[in-house]
Amino acid sequence: MRAGAWVPVVAGVGVAVTLGVYGRVHQPPGGAVELAGFLRPQTAKVWLATGVAGLAVLQLLSALAMYDRLPRVPPAAWQATLHRWSGRSAFVLSVPVAVHCLYVLGFQAGDPRVLIHSLCGCLFYGAFVTKMLVIGRPEGGSSWALPAAGGVVFTAITGLWLTSALWFFTH
Repeated sequence: MRAGAWVPVVAGVGVAVTLGVYGRVHQPPGGAVELAGFLRPQTAKVWLATGVAGLAVLQLLSALAMYDRLPRVPPAAWQATLHRWSGRSAFVLSVPVAVHCLYVLGFQAGDPRVLIHSLCGCLFYGAFVTKMLVIGRPEGGSSWALPAAGGVVFTAITGLWLTSALWFFTH
């Protein structure tokens, strides 16, 4: 593997570590930032995160279809468009949630659920940067790099949703 092939991974790790360090050293103001006019910012975050998780499932299915991994669903041009726009939408929905979590709450490690949530948040944005840089490479990256980065993004989103929205809905 060429040394340049590691650039997306190093950039992604840099983003993940930078977010984690910022979240840890930043002194959260302790107050809530209003999101989308909901009564409670937590409610807005939960529903935005649920939207991101739903779009992530659509991302997974559209990627499997594009790579001809779904039975009886032949690859089609519209699948790539669906994949791109569901990914863009998921990212846009995730930004207000991430800003609120990072600025108001910071990186927390006092409780195992919250620690996992904080780690998954940093991992998500780091893996997202890696995936975008792999896509942007002239040679398109290795045959395994793009699915691996996408898998890490999906895993991080799943971990985020399980440790936040599912927890909120069940407690």
